[in-house]
Amino acid sequence: MNTAYLIAPVVGLLSALHCLGMCGGIIGALTFTLPAHARASAPLLLAYLLAYNLGRVLSYALAGAVFGWLGAVVLAVDGGGWAVWLLRMLAAVVTVAIGLYIAGWLPVLALVERVGDPLWRRLEPLGRALLPVATPWRALLYGSVWGWLPCGLVYAMLIAAPAQSSAVGGAVYMGLFGLGTLPVLLGAGFLAGRLRIFAGRRAPRTVGGLTVAALGLFTLMSTGIQ
Repeated sequence: MNTAYLIAPVVGLLSALHCLGMCGGIIGALTFTLPAHARASAPLLLAYLLAYNLGRVLSYALAGAVFGWLGAVVLAVDGGGWAVWLLRMLAAVVTVAIGLYIAGWLPVLALVERVGDPLWRRLEPLGRALLPVATPWRALLYGSVWGWLPCGLVYAMLIAAPAQSSAVGGAVYMGLFGLGTLPVLLGAGFLAGRLRIFAGRRAPRTVGGLTVAALGLFTLMSTGIQ
């Protein structure tokens, strides 16, 4: 099995505190704007939250498909020579950088969020037009817009997506990353964003970040000796 598919959801899960800081307020606010009957029913609330997050994950998968396809183009031009090794090395280095970012030791990585600002300025009004979210279907559509919110962590993962060498591989890679973030963001929705208090705690972020960086170093060493 492709080890990247194992690493992607782990990175998503361990980046949960970053996700809380970035998206916890959004999902908390959305919970408060849901119809009263949805907020009063745990099954209905779960349906809305799953719809939000399914839309978000599908957006990640779509972006991953584009970057995976770009990787396939590079491999086709190169003929499968050095390009395979270089793309895998890049993915490993990016994983280390993500770990350091989660730990709070590489804040400069947040600067890549500016790349997505022009696209977000066009999409954000579409999201506003879907409010208030009155049905799970609208929640799915809103989540699909929300998934394009500029995020340095998501962009860093996309840089690694071409190493999956195909559109399908890139989509699976980014989809698994998104699914890794799901448990914490679902919890944030049920608690109306109150889990954000954990986002400022340094120790869990440091441990999670160092774990991701260690996974990246392991991949880097494994790729380097092949």
